[in-house]
Amino acid sequence: MLASLIADFRIIFDRDPAARNWLEVLFCYPGLQALLFHRFAHWLYSLGIPFIPRLSSHLARFLTGIEIHPGAQIGQGVFIDHGMGVVIGETAIVGDYALIYQGVTLGGTGKESGKRHPTLGENVVVGAGAKVLGNLQIGNNVRIGAGSVVLRDVPSDCTVVGVPGRILYRSGVRVNPLEHGNLPDSEAVVIRALLDRIESLETQVEKLQGALSKTGTLVEAISTSCASDNSHTKGKSCSLDEKQIREFLDGVMEL
Repeated sequence: MLASLIADFRIIFDRDPAARNWLEVLFCYPGLQALLFHRFAHWLYSLGIPFIPRLSSHLARFLTGIEIHPGAQIGQGVFIDHGMGVVIGETAIVGDYALIYQGVTLGGTGKESGKRHPTLGENVVVGAGAKVLGNLQIGNNVRIGAGSVVLRDVPSDCTVVGVPGRILYRSGVRVNPLEHGNLPDSEAVVIRALLDRIESLETQVEKLQGALSKTGTLVEAISTSCASDNSHTKGKSCSLDEKQIREFLDGVMEL
């Protein structure tokens, strides 16, 4: 437990540029204080002692605004930044060197017994206000965008954004965990694809109307439009748009 507390203390200087001296970190960082309370409460909880572990976690919630059930398993080097409103459930597991921001919920989805809260791998970043609900497996080096709601398992080395959370693969891209302004926008990509599709359909309708007004023959109009459309969509843009839209609806996209 002492080694975990030391790692929790040191990681703050690595991940928070506002951390200037040890005295300030020790007395003014509620995330560190909540972890200190939790590690003591979890030790008592593992011994089977009743009531006192829950009382300890309740006092920590009152003092820090962070609620961690004594049964939760928290790895070393975990940093809860600011932390107000963070809730971590009884059967949640948080891997080493995770970074958790304010308003995060690692919760369950019902009254089922057993493992009902998420498991986070190592070096996971959970943005402000994000919700990870249910017995989910979140892989290593995953980034969950602020305000996202995660309802499915997430493989390692992925980014999750949106409501519900959509998995974005970023193969071969190493991302700094503190670069929260560099998250991709999957919804904007799909909206752009839909707008391109609408523009293409509008162009086809205009061509049909123009051909009908000139020739008065529907067959010739359709033939002209089809020939023009085939020459326009010989590239990969159309198939790429369809792929992006399909992936978006399935909840998994590749950037």
